[in-house]
Amino acid sequence: MSARADTQSSPIDSAKLLAAVALFLAGVAGFYWFGEFSVLYRALALVLVAAVAAAIALTSERGRAAWAFARDARQELRRVVWPTRQETLQTTLIVIAMVLLVAVLLWLLDMFFLWGVEALVRPGG
Repeated sequence: MSARADTQSSPIDSAKLLAAVALFLAGVAGFYWFGEFSVLYRALALVLVAAVAAAIALTSERGRAAWAFARDARQELRRVVWPTRQETLQTTLIVIAMVLLVAVLLWLLDMFFLWGVEALVRPGG
């Protein structure tokens, strides 16, 4: 990342972020306030308000930094070497087998401890 990410934001940037948050919250409140209208229209209006709020937020220094971070994360995600279907299936089967093995071992250990406690507290034992 660049060194600019460590700089403090200006009051104008803070005002932009506050306006974006206020606009989005007003959109959410409006979504519920106009409950008698169709959900489709209210959802479209909320998406529009959220887009405008995001556009306002992206004009600030923090918004641009967040956008750059998201862009870098997307590029990094493209570099990931994803496992093949066969590797995924084999790994899943190994995990399931190990879970079953540990479950049986814990069940046997529990039965052993139960037998030991019953032997200690059994009347006449």
